Amino acid sequence: MFNEEDDLILGPTSRVRWCYATSKIIDEFLAKAYFKEKRLPIVVVRLFNTIGPRQTGQYGMVVPRFVQQALLGEPLTVYGDGNQRRSFTWVGDVIKAMITLIQNPEAYGGIFNIGHTKDITIYDLAALVKAMTRSPSEIVLVPYEQAYEAGFEDMPRRLPDITKIQRLIEYRPSLDLPEMLERIIAYCWQLLAQPEASVRPALMLSAEQIVGPGVR
Repeated sequence: MFNEEDDLILGPTSRVRWCYATSKIIDEFLAKAYFKEKRLPIVVVRLFNTIGPRQTGQYGMVVPRFVQQALLGEPLTVYGDGNQRRSFTWVGDVIKAMITLIQNPEAYGGIFNIGHTKDITIYDLAALVKAMTRSPSEIVLVPYEQAYEAGFEDMPRRLPDITKIQRLIEYRPSLDLPEMLERIIAYCWQLLAQPEASVRPALMLSAEQIVGPGVR
C-alpha cells in the first residue's frame, strides 16, 4: 500500500517504461517549488486507475479494453502472468475529490492519493468482465516481451493508502468494482447497439448475442 510519503519505486533509465513515472515526479517537484517560493495554491493528486464510461483503451487502459474484447467476442488479452494487482476508482469519485480539494485551502501545497482500498488481480478482472458480459471470449496470457519490449518491468501491486485524504475531506469510494463495471458495460453496449456505430454489423450482432437484454 502506497503512502504519499513512501519512497518511490523506479527502474533504470534503460527501461523506457519508467519515463512516464519520472515525468510526473518532476511535475510534483515543480508544483511544490512554486507553492513554497511563490505561494501558488497548488494541490497534487496521485490517481490510481480511474475508470468510467467513455474511457478508451487507446493508451493501455485495461478495463475498456477488456470490456470491448468481451462484447465483441474477442480474446481477453492479459499481459504477463495476470497476477499483478490493481485497484480501480470510479471517475465520479475522483472528480468530486479533486473539486473538494482545490476548494479547501488546507489542501494547498499537499499531495493526496485518490483511489480505492480494494484491489484485484488482472486475471481475475478479466474473468469478472467475462462473467458480467456473459461472453464466450477466452482469456489469453500475452508475455510482456510480446506486448511491450524485452525486459519490460511491471509493479506487482499498486494500492493507495487514502488515510490522508480521508482525514481532510472525508473521502470515501462510493462504488465497488462490480458496480463500476456494470455501468461501463451498459454504456459500451449502448454504443454497439447504435445503428451509426462505426463497427461492422457482424460485430454488432455478436455483441447482442453475447450481452443480451439483461445488461442494458
